[in-house]
Amino acid sequence: MSRGAASDLAAQLRSPRVATLRGKLAMVARLSWPAIMAQLSTLLMEYIDAAMVGHLGAEPAASIGLIATTTWLFWGLGTATVMGFSVQVAHLLGGGKDAEARSVVRQGTVIVTAVGVLVALLAVAIAPGLPHWLGGKGVVCDMSTSYFSIFGASMPVVYLTFMAGAMLRSSGNMLVPGVIAVVMCTLDVVFNFFMIYPAHAIETPWGVLTLPGAGLGVTGAAIGTAMAQVVGCVFLLWYLLRRSPALSRPWSRARGFVGTWWRLNGRVMRHAVSVASPLALERVVMCGAQILITAIVAPLGNTAIAANAFAVTAESLCYMPGYGIGEAATTLVGQSLGAGRRALAVSFGRITMTLGIAIMGVLGVVMWFCAYDMIAFFTPDVSVRELGAMALRTEAWAEPMFGAAIVGYGIAIGARYATVPAFINFGSIWAVRLTLSAILAPSMGLYGVWLAMCIELCFRGALFVLLFVRGRWLKHATAIAAESLPADTQVRRSNFRTVEPNAKQV
Repeated sequence: MSRGAASDLAAQLRSPRVATLRGKLAMVARLSWPAIMAQLSTLLMEYIDAAMVGHLGAEPAASIGLIATTTWLFWGLGTATVMGFSVQVAHLLGGGKDAEARSVVRQGTVIVTAVGVLVALLAVAIAPGLPHWLGGKGVVCDMSTSYFSIFGASMPVVYLTFMAGAMLRSSGNMLVPGVIAVVMCTLDVVFNFFMIYPAHAIETPWGVLTLPGAGLGVTGAAIGTAMAQVVGCVFLLWYLLRRSPALSRPWSRARGFVGTWWRLNGRVMRHAVSVASPLALERVVMCGAQILITAIVAPLGNTAIAANAFAVTAESLCYMPGYGIGEAATTLVGQSLGAGRRALAVSFGRITMTLGIAIMGVLGVVMWFCAYDMIAFFTPDVSVRELGAMALRTEAWAEPMFGAAIVGYGIAIGARYATVPAFINFGSIWAVRLTLSAILAPSMGLYGVWLAMCIELCFRGALFVLLFVRGRWLKHATAIAAESLPADTQVRRSNFRTVEPNAKQV
């Protein structure tokens, strides 16, 4: 990406020229495709851990599956914290306030680092007891504890990686985070190969070659992933703080890096809390429900635990494009509102919502036909494959409405409208999915759990479509424009178009 490319998006959105449908689609594609690739690469890291460990047997696979939902909870806390700052960056860049955006980056780095350290201490503290609380038994608990301890200790690095990528995407730079995600995925394969498996010999045309290996199994998978995260974090932070055209050197206006780089601004913190707190609460409640679902599945046996974990991971392949489009929607809606262009924000919301539903609908069809092969990638166990394929085919029917929920959520976050979407998410999963799972699992087994998930996702998607159509997500639109645009630019509430300063004002 050239030096001016990252700020080109903000310039286009601030232009008084009304974009054509073709131009809007091009902008959505420009932001969505790298974001989809980044999401896909992140997913593949989870695939790699699950697949490499899955070939060691059912117990190692179950050990990761048992704590999978808890790892999502800790990831969710990080993304919620980061979102509180990255949304503000999108608004400020949309309004042309690059210096203020850099200040938000500086403050976000301080807060995200502190939260990462606190979460790491919590994760390491609960690691010994967590597998037992979730219903695990025997050697599975020991392997889960080892994996989760290393995972938890890496949280500061993971959170800073999230932050750097989110800030760059908010500036319109989807390319660099996407490339680094692919690099991290590749390194994860390499590191896991040498950390999971013991040393072994292979035959080549030039003779026998002995490959080194630590033979650490599940523990090696956690170490390999953490090492890949460190490499990605270092490069993303370097690019954000030193090379990003819009956001580099965020400490330059803070009276020197050593003296006051840690100082926080009350308004920035209030906006961050207003976005992050409902998101964090939503992630805690939603992942808490997922953890309870894991506890519901645990009595069904190791085969069901492994099949459930592999099906959840395999299904992620279908909804990652939805999350990529959702990230593009957050950036486009956020910068459009920051530029004072409400109608453009609504148009981008409509386009991204339609694309999310259509693309995930197509992928749902693919998932239905390829369900068995997708599970077979993880394990040679036939019973696990059949049970996991059944789960995927049940879930495939909900993919279009899942796309509506994902993209609708991204649209609302871009408009700094977080409380109602958070309530929809955790209310739906607790009132519908968890209740139905508890009722259906005893008689229908794993099929009942995934049928409950299918019903709940359709219900949630319908609520997000209704939220978008009614337009309540634009509640803060005028305030965003007033805060993000230069002081001598007026915003008319009636039609929400910006008015450039006249000669007297100048």
